[in-house]
Amino acid sequence: MVRPLAEVLPWLLSGDGTRSSTVEAWRHAALYALHMAGRGLLLPGVSAQGHDSWRLGPYAEQDARWVRELAGAMVPAGYAVVVERDPGAGAGPVLIPDPYERVRAFMDAVADCLPRTPAAEVAAGIRPFAAREPLHVPELRAWAARVADGRDTGVRLSLRIELPDGGPASYEGEAYGAKAGGEESYTVDGPEDWSGEDASAQGRPHVESAGEPGEAVRAVAQVHALSDPLLLADAAEVFAEGPNRFGPRAGEQVRELLGRAGQAWPPLVRLARQTAPAELNLDDDEFMSLLESGVEALAAVGIGVHLPRDLARELTAHAVIEPAEAPEREEAPAFFSPEQLLSFRWQFAVGDRTLTQDELDRLAQARRPLVRLRDQWVVVDADLLRKARRAPREVGALEALGAALTGSVEGPQGALVPVRPSGWLADLRDRIAAPEHAQGGRAAPAALRATLRSYQSRGLAWLAQMTNLGLGACLADDMGLGKTITTLALHLRRHEDAQAGVAAPAGPTLVVCPASLLGNWGREIDTFAPGTPWRRHHGPGRDLTGLKHDEIVLTTYGTMRRDREVLSAAGPWGIVVADEAQHVKNPAGATAKALRTLPGQARVALSGTPVENNLTELWALLDWCTPGLLGPLKTFRDRYARAAERAARGSEGDDADAASAERLGRLIRPFVLRRRKSDPGIAPELPHKTETDQRVLLSREQTVLYEAQVRESLAAIRRTKGIARHGLVLKLLTALKQICNHPAQYLKEPDTARLTGRSGKLELLDELLDVILAEDDSALLFTQYTQMARLLERHLTTRGVNCLYLHGRTPVNRREEMVAAFQRGEAPVFLLSLKAAGTGLNLTRAGHVIHYDRWWNPAVEDQATDRAHRIGQTRPIQVHRLVTESTVEDRIAQLLANKRGLADAVLHGQGEAALTDLDDDELADLVSLHTAAHDGSTR
Repeated sequence: MVRPLAEVLPWLLSGDGTRSSTVEAWRHAALYALHMAGRGLLLPGVSAQGHDSWRLGPYAEQDARWVRELAGAMVPAGYAVVVERDPGAGAGPVLIPDPYERVRAFMDAVADCLPRTPAAEVAAGIRPFAAREPLHVPELRAWAARVADGRDTGVRLSLRIELPDGGPASYEGEAYGAKAGGEESYTVDGPEDWSGEDASAQGRPHVESAGEPGEAVRAVAQVHALSDPLLLADAAEVFAEGPNRFGPRAGEQVRELLGRAGQAWPPLVRLARQTAPAELNLDDDEFMSLLESGVEALAAVGIGVHLPRDLARELTAHAVIEPAEAPEREEAPAFFSPEQLLSFRWQFAVGDRTLTQDELDRLAQARRPLVRLRDQWVVVDADLLRKARRAPREVGALEALGAALTGSVEGPQGALVPVRPSGWLADLRDRIAAPEHAQGGRAAPAALRATLRSYQSRGLAWLAQMTNLGLGACLADDMGLGKTITTLALHLRRHEDAQAGVAAPAGPTLVVCPASLLGNWGREIDTFAPGTPWRRHHGPGRDLTGLKHDEIVLTTYGTMRRDREVLSAAGPWGIVVADEAQHVKNPAGATAKALRTLPGQARVALSGTPVENNLTELWALLDWCTPGLLGPLKTFRDRYARAAERAARGSEGDDADAASAERLGRLIRPFVLRRRKSDPGIAPELPHKTETDQRVLLSREQTVLYEAQVRESLAAIRRTKGIARHGLVLKLLTALKQICNHPAQYLKEPDTARLTGRSGKLELLDELLDVILAEDDSALLFTQYTQMARLLERHLTTRGVNCLYLHGRTPVNRREEMVAAFQRGEAPVFLLSLKAAGTGLNLTRAGHVIHYDRWWNPAVEDQATDRAHRIGQTRPIQVHRLVTESTVEDRIAQLLANKRGLADAVLHGQGEAALTDLDDDELADLVSLHTAAHDGSTR
């Protein structure tokens, strides 16, 4: 019984699990046909009898493979039909149909049912391909062929590359079916998947060039049927006499494709000109051109290139850096000396097999880019090979250590080549590569009268390891996490180890710090290291005679500059410590130059903000700690800094910039130990810190001054260029900040001028202080302008608020008295100059920090806030940043909020200087008031 497929299909699709495997196979075929149709893979056609029909196509490779696998799994009874034998046919075998063709025809019939619905028939007016019953339309055969041409009835082209030996080979990339004649198949493998016996294991390494002249690499054209992605043959079959499996137009289509390919890769023009294009011999230059750019160019026009799997496209190179001493010495030196020399040599491999010098010599002698090596074909870069044959050279220890840490070194043409350190250099790299993993299990020094926190113990272990090796270090913990006590513990540990004979003798320690920190260092030595001799080398009558080997000498940066010869003569010091080391961030400054002249076994930088503005500051710190590690400043900027800063900006960086930033991180990580208060497990006892931008409107007077300043300054700026323009922009920004603070500051009014009722910020400050004082709390009040600080001091005094004022010219003794008085509660408000008091002070009595104006650098503001938010603080801290709404301050505050997350990465804002490069329109948008009206209110 024969029934129409449209009637049978619903039953076939609703499988109940009790039917035969044959029926289930046809059900799966129907389901896959629906799957392809749902993907839009339908093409119009005309049957052999001239009727309109729909069919599936074009087939993708996975579709064709699925159908072939299903057909191959069916038993003959599932697709064969028993027929009566023709008596005149003789006694030959009974032929059964091709199951693949049967399944394809069935799936096309399923597809043909789908568009033929009553709705389609009505809408189309009983037109071909829509009527429920097929129509006889032989005249549409050519049209249907044109519609499908190039998608299903055409062919596509690929190239198979055959190397001179001509033996069997497997190929990478997509290659299907069998080579014409069926004697050889091609598999899908990647370029690194290569095999073969190691010829050197059998004796002398086997190296030969790519055959004699005339034994060229061959590019063989392959034809793929679009209607059946599994149908593949050499182009020679298409141009042979008689019919072929690709249709009558296949030859014409191959020539069209070769013409397009010749435009993408010119050597194929010669193939296209052949009477029967089949294959092309490539010379060395053409073969290298194919590997370098031809494969990609041909892929862009839809022509794949199949390379032999056993073709190693190039030698893999890496640099080997090893100690120059005798091989039997494997342990790391007890003291790292930058004057040490190490051996640098190139090493090459094919896959995971390292080449011997004999093999490299033979490769060079081959004088061809394609060489047979250990039963593998290798593409040889002649320039790289010449470098490989050079004798090993010597490199400095710091250059070698830097290469070992980053894992790469610049090779030919500036390309990065992997580095493999060996011997004690590899051991040293492993020991220092992870600062946080330094062994901190030893007890604190016996002379230390304190219990170190776990992170402080790890910091001590790391500092001891680095300084014992003679390497510098930068302890970059947040302010208030105990850098001073950790450094004192290091001084005691070094002398304790020297007395025990487990380390070299250690000399006295020199601490260079801001003048405001001298008292703090002295107090902490007396508190935590009682009995340790120490002295101040500061002020009149300073003297270094009788210096003890275990003594600590405290001096200031200013005194160090003046007395650098005296301090140098007193050395060599055990360690030289630069506290608040951002003071030497300018490598060309007098302070940095003087600090470099002080001799010491090791150098330690202490800084809560190793990078305030840009990576040049980090270079300055590390080049002082471990001179030469980062190379010259210009090289550092070109190689790392610019790329790392672009990567930190995110959208402006690319993958290469991100890789450079990562390499820089690997290089500096062993020398910078950075811990933040917010890190898990770091000072968990610290109370919460709440930061708030307190926005306030300008007064009417401020508004008039602000708009006039913007109008006049922008007009002048538009008429100016170059350095003069930069100066005008900075002048404008400073003026606007002063107007936002108070008109009296901007107008430079006398001390008798009225202050109240003229500034929105000042009125908000009064409100904040009223609440703070009512709660019997204390506040730190920061401003960057000494003139504004004097105005605030006068205003607070007039209101009867007792305050202390510390600025840059406050003598050291007076600073210490003021700090002690505030901590005793003698004054509820401590007015501070941001730059003079942003570091070193311990003011934990304050529960509030008020930034009257913005420094426009998150790192500097955070340092100031940390005067109160530090170990010893027991109350939550409220941070108030006063911002005038809709002004330049408001816009900058938004920018800082976006960048604050980068503060401990590699990029910080550059303050006003970063804004001088804005164009006129951008600058106008930044500084102009963004409100329609100002009513003069302050809330």
